[in-house]
Amino acid sequence: MEEMIDVLDENGVKTGEIVTRKEVHKRGLWHRAIVVAIINEKNEILIQQRSANKDKNPNKWDISAAGHISSGQDALMGATREINEEVSVNLGFNVEVKEFRFMYSFRKQQVFSENFIENQFYDFFVLRQNGLNKDSIKFQKEEVQNVDFVTISQLNEMRKNGELVEREEVYSVLNEYLFRL
Repeated sequence: MEEMIDVLDENGVKTGEIVTRKEVHKRGLWHRAIVVAIINEKNEILIQQRSANKDKNPNKWDISAAGHISSGQDALMGATREINEEVSVNLGFNVEVKEFRFMYSFRKQQVFSENFIENQFYDFFVLRQNGLNKDSIKFQKEEVQNVDFVTISQLNEMRKNGELVEREEVYSVLNEYLFRL
C-alpha cells in the first residue's frame, strides 16, 4: 500500500486532503518531510548512498535519514519511522523522541520532471548517538546501497564535488552547529 500524505497549504497548514505520495508529487501539492543528521561522539555525520533504483537522486550520497511525514504523524514520529526504515542501528537500543534536537524548518520547491514536483516543508533534526560506526549500521537495501561516517570537512568537500543530494539549507545549518561545539 502506498504511503498516504497530508496535503498542506502554502503556509504549512493541513488542508484536510490526504493523497498518495505519488499524487502529492504529480500535482505538486505542499506537504511535510523530515531530515535527520545522525552524529556520533567523534562529531562524524552518518551519510547514506541512495539506491540506484530511487526515482530522484539515484546513487547520490545523502544525509542520515530523510523522508515524508505520513498522514496522521508529526515530525518526530516521521523522523523515528524514517530512521527505522532506512537506517537501523544494530546496538540494542531504541531511538526515543526526546533524543532529537530540532534545528529549524524551511520550505523548498523543486521540479524534477513534469510528473514529479516537490513542494515541501522540511523539519531538520540532529540525533546524537555514541558508539556508532559503519559496521554497526544495518540499512534497507531497497533504499540505501551504502553508509559511511564523514567529518564536516569531508561533507563540505563532497558538497563542492556535487556528490551529495542538494540540501544546502541543511548542510549550512549543520556546519554552524558542528563548528560551534
